[in-house]
Amino acid sequence: MLKVYRVRRFTVESLREALQAPAVHVAPGTVEAASAHIALLLPRLRLLQEQRTAVARRIEALLEELGQEAVPGEHRDVTILRSLPGVGRVVAATVLAEAVRPLTERDYQTLRAHGGIAPVTRQSGKKLSVSMRYGCNPRLRNAFYHWARTSVQNDPHSRDHYDRLRSQGHAHARALRGVADRSLGVLVAMLRSRTLYDPDRRRRIVA
Repeated sequence: MLKVYRVRRFTVESLREALQAPAVHVAPGTVEAASAHIALLLPRLRLLQEQRTAVARRIEALLEELGQEAVPGEHRDVTILRSLPGVGRVVAATVLAEAVRPLTERDYQTLRAHGGIAPVTRQSGKKLSVSMRYGCNPRLRNAFYHWARTSVQNDPHSRDHYDRLRSQGHAHARALRGVADRSLGVLVAMLRSRTLYDPDRRRRIVA
């Protein structure tokens, strides 16, 4: 069941241990009340799941429509974006909706600033401080975060860059922003050249 429903927060061993633990003694009627409450929640959860599935299908259909080539062989922006590791349906839709202007203009600096990836540097005299950028688009920041998180899990290049930043003493979130920053640079280069992501080409460049 964990594998079917893609549950990663729990392991088989932890669930078996919890289910085999002695039951907690409660007051009479508590179990019946909790069961009745769960029965009331189930229809809402089923409705929510149906709505999530319908929205997901609608987003996917819109992305497919946007990806249709006006000229054969000329990739659209959505197709180029979705070819990158870690970019799924929700991330692609969010980036296209929230960053349409910098994407159209191939503006790397604006993309990283609006998404909270570019740090804020303050200098006064001999004092220099670099901090996280809070003035940004929160939806775009969230999309970049999940893009980086997923790419670290599935892309060796992103994982190597994350591990390198962590070994330098950066925190988890800071390392993910570094991964997102590099991915944005790759995206803008791909948009300018109208090419799809090629891991073999990236491997040759790194080598």
